[in-house]
Order: sequence, then C-alpha cells, then structure tokens
Amino acid sequence: MAPLDGVDSIAILRARTGLGDLLCGVPGLRALRARLPRARIALITYPEMAPVIERMRAHVDELIPFPGWPGIPERPVSDPAAFLAAVRGFDLALQAYGANPAANEAAAALGARRTGGFFLPGTIEPDLAVHLPYPQHRHEIDRHLDLMAHLGAPPQGRELEFPITPADEREAAGIDAPYALVHPGATSPSRRWPVERFARVADALAARGLRVGITGVPSEADLVAAVRARMRAPALNLCGATSLGGFAAVIRDAEVLVANDTGAAHLAAAVGTPSVTVFLAGDPVRWAHPSPHAVARVQVECNPCPHLVCPIDHRCAQRLRVEDVLACLP
Repeated sequence: MAPLDGVDSIAILRARTGLGDLLCGVPGLRALRARLPRARIALITYPEMAPVIERMRAHVDELIPFPGWPGIPERPVSDPAAFLAAVRGFDLALQAYGANPAANEAAAALGARRTGGFFLPGTIEPDLAVHLPYPQHRHEIDRHLDLMAHLGAPPQGRELEFPITPADEREAAGIDAPYALVHPGATSPSRRWPVERFARVADALAARGLRVGITGVPSEADLVAAVRARMRAPALNLCGATSLGGFAAVIRDAEVLVANDTGAAHLAAAVGTPSVTVFLAGDPVRWAHPSPHAVARVQVECNPCPHLVCPIDHRCAQRLRVEDVLACLP
C-alpha cells in the first residue's frame, strides 16, 4: 500500500515566517494536490502568513494558525494545548519545517493517524515509509519535492506561483513603464548590501532610461529613504505603497528587480520578472532561481553563514562591488 493511499486529510507543519520559505514550498504542494485532488490539505503556520496562503488556494484548503512550540524559534509559544485540541482528526501529519527535532515533536503531537515528514537521523525512530532524512544539500524547492515524491506524489514542475488578481492590477496601474525596481531591505542585517551601493545601481538603471522605484515593507522606510538620498537621479518611493498582491503586480510589470536575498526576489521568480539577487550571508545553493534570475555574490571564507548580524566585518558585503552587480543585469 502506497503511503498516500486512503489519505483524505493532511496537516502540513510549515511554521515559517518568510515569504520565500512559503513560496518555495508551492511546487511540493502542487505535486501533493495532483496526487490527492480531493483531499483536505491544511498548512500549519503563523497567522500573519494568511495573505501568502490565500494565493495557494489551488493547493491548500486552509491555514491552521500555529501558536509556536518549544524549540521552534520563530515565535514565542502561546497556547499549544488549545491548538492541539482543535487540530485532531487528520489522516497524515507532515513535518515540513526542516532540520529541527522539535518540529517532529510538534507534528507527532497533532494526533494524526500517521506522522511523517523530514527528520534528522538519530533524533527519532522514524516510519521510513513516510519520513525522509532532511536533504541538507538540496535547494529548498527540491527538498519539498523530494518529500512528496517519497510519499508517492511525483513532481509537477519546479515553478513558483503567485496568482495576481484584478485588485492587484489596479494597485500597480499608477507606475509609468518602463521601470526597474531596487529592494535594499532584508530581514537580517547580514543579508543587506550597503545602501550607497544600491543607490549607485539605481542610478545606473536610471541612466538606461528606466524609471526607478525603491521598494520595501513599512519597517524598511529608513533604508528606502537612505537609498533615495544617495541617488543622483529621481526615484519613486514605493515603500509600503501596496498590499502584498499589489507588490507582486508591481514586480511583474518591472523590467528588472535588483534585491537582497529576501522575499521580493522569490516574488520575481514567481511572476517571471528578470532579477539580480545579492547573496551575502545567504546560500544560493538553497535559495537562488534559474535564469532569468542572476546571482551577484563574492565567495569569502565564511559565507554562507547563519548569523543574523555579521560578528566580524561583513566582508561578503564589502567585497561585492557595484560593478559586479551591474554585470549581472539583463
């Protein structure tokens, strides 16, 4: 009997807060939906990710808000007992979080008829029919495709998805084409290239005859202002100017996006806009996308690295020149 035979409901623990994390999981979800078109598929993640999950409705039936779990670092733990009481009755619970034994504990606690997903060898006694050793060496997309293939759901392509609605189109309609976008923000400082270098890239794009928009979430307003202040050419301040869907539409209609290794770069991959992603602390083996998405990076002794703030001199950022990034532009 194949692992997914007779499965009518699946709860997938994907307790991530990054846009890129969730977007890179879409090909795996697409494979699962193709294998089980009538199953109830629930994604367990943090409630603020609802706007992202809403764009996955072709593959995900519902979001179950995750209250946190001891040993899972993204959020403080709130009320796991109430969560567990409300989430019973699934045929299969999958740990799709990653290489963290605490996530296996959380998945097992869901009380599903069967529990599977990723695991670190030596940390649990797995049911190998439904568990897969965490493939550390693989791209994030392929990790999830590997898990689904192990369960008997073959791949349905590696492409990302982010459907754009007419409301999103209206949000993006006010920007005159042709234009390029520069996104200087990232969640962690170790993944941020210096603002003065982003400004020089933005000026080079303007010299090509493109309008330039500087994008960011509302908390990145100071970064966006710093880039604009260092530019010679005028630029649009698009920081927090749209919803997530509107932002995707703005990216889709751009000639190119230049961004740090962050969610905007994955949105560009999802909507098909050429991009240049600046990889500093981040790992392009895990997160980069194929052409027309270029990687700007210099290899130093310590990258990729797990630090949110560089503990030394941020040499990966300092050694990546403006000319290196400009050479990656289409």
